[in-house]
Amino acid sequence: MTTTSDDNARPRRGRRRLKIGAVALAGVTATALGVTVWQDGTAKPSTTAADSARVGIATVTKTDLSDDQTLSGTLGYSKAAPVKGARSGLVTWLPASGATVSRGRTLYKVDNVPVPVFYGGTPLYRTLNARGTTGPDVRVVADNLKQLGYDIGVQPGAGTWVTQHPTDTGTADTSDGTAAPSASAAPSPAPTPTPTATSVKVKEGDGVLTADLIAAIRRWQVHVGMPATGVLGIGDVTVQSGAVRVGAVQAQRGDDATGALMTVSSTVKKVSVPVDATQVGTMSRGDRVTVTLPDNSTVRGTVDVVGSAAADNSQGDTGGSASGQLTVTVSVPDTGAVRKLTSAPVQVAFTSESHKGVLAVPVGALLALSEGGYAVQLPGGRLIAVKTGMFAKGLVEISGAGVTAGTKVETTS
Repeated sequence: MTTTSDDNARPRRGRRRLKIGAVALAGVTATALGVTVWQDGTAKPSTTAADSARVGIATVTKTDLSDDQTLSGTLGYSKAAPVKGARSGLVTWLPASGATVSRGRTLYKVDNVPVPVFYGGTPLYRTLNARGTTGPDVRVVADNLKQLGYDIGVQPGAGTWVTQHPTDTGTADTSDGTAAPSASAAPSPAPTPTPTATSVKVKEGDGVLTADLIAAIRRWQVHVGMPATGVLGIGDVTVQSGAVRVGAVQAQRGDDATGALMTVSSTVKKVSVPVDATQVGTMSRGDRVTVTLPDNSTVRGTVDVVGSAAADNSQGDTGGSASGQLTVTVSVPDTGAVRKLTSAPVQVAFTSESHKGVLAVPVGALLALSEGGYAVQLPGGRLIAVKTGMFAKGLVEISGAGVTAGTKVETTS
């Protein structure tokens, strides 16, 4: 029997090929529309229900594919945190609601003495008046004064041994066991008996209350209107994670300064997105997202935090089954559109994977082969074996010999 060129193009493997009108992959089920069988590569295709279904023609295109999902979120400031005074006295000044207070600026006043904002993670939990005192609270003071432009001298590094004099604010001894030189070469008078000095080892993350740092504290106190003692006590500054936005002001002038004064939040707007725990695995810190604002404008955002504790959202669910949810926090740039909003519902598009400049066809153009793998069929009936890649939005990435952009292939209608 004479064979046509199309017949010659079909593989002669002596095995059956199974044509399926739609493909099931990645958990997506398709309906098998029919089959056409070739044996020994010699039989011509018969007309079946599957053939009549595959009447569409699609073009192989070069495009970008991405696997994304869009979720609802809320744009706003971080959760408001309370501020309580830690120094006895009366409140004599408070900021206005909505005010922004940055490093070194006054958040409130007690007995007409400013209580400035320092940035850090450790509040002042003791009186810092002893030369050689070490700890993370000292590091907060040293870092903030340095950022404010004050010369704090050289801070001893981790592993350094320093001598601590409990009530002395003079020149500190240094780590190598030798005393730091005094400010003057002139002989000093006989020392007054003091408590026994002790040697302590500086830990990672600790600061040291050196003579230079004490002098910097005095200079700073003069500038901000505090008594220039060189000593800082509990409640003399309020330590925040960064600049704060004043929320509700609860206290009034004349109130006891040790009570609740106000609430503050971060000055940076963020988007909070509740995400099912089963979906959060594809999201990571640093991922780029697209945020759609209420006016349909969009801004780019970055995933800041992926929550690790799932909240139970089963309350009110009569079905008795609900997956836990995590909160994903997204930072957004302070653009004009965002700056006008205090709080607003938004849509956030997360992209977990992206393939650029790939060849793609509709999923319905794929044929599953009985011996395994996939193919596409040209309008004349010829099959071309292909490898599949990403599936997204009804398209599938393909590659293979003879597959190029612009190639016409049959697909389900």
